[in-house]
Amino acid sequence: MEQNDYMSTMPRRERAVMYKRDHNCCQAVLLAFAPELGLPEEKLLAMGACFGSGMGCMEETCGALVGAQMAQGLLKFDNRRMNPKASQLRAEFEQLCGATRCKDLKGVGTDRGVLCSCEDCVRHAVEALEERL
Repeated sequence: MEQNDYMSTMPRRERAVMYKRDHNCCQAVLLAFAPELGLPEEKLLAMGACFGSGMGCMEETCGALVGAQMAQGLLKFDNRRMNPKASQLRAEFEQLCGATRCKDLKGVGTDRGVLCSCEDCVRHAVEALEERL
């Protein structure tokens, strides 16, 4: 079985973790939804390119959550306000991961250590979005 065939049989959250091996967290989430998004892989990689280590290089929102929010907008936009849907997705991610800021998730500047690994952030972002589709 070729790798693409193998990956297509995996749960989406595990495909995202596999993508994380070669891409940043945002890109991994976007690539996991590539078939539904209908955009070329190169475009998805470009969309997520600036969100490695979260927005602002670990200072702000986790890249996995950013990727899930981007995908949600592309998949669910209907000319209505997306803020309530975005808020629900953010809250679910925070509940699963313990925070939304990359810096907090990685325990940078705190004594509590890592709250959630990058792989688990990617996995939880995909799960949270799947709940809304």
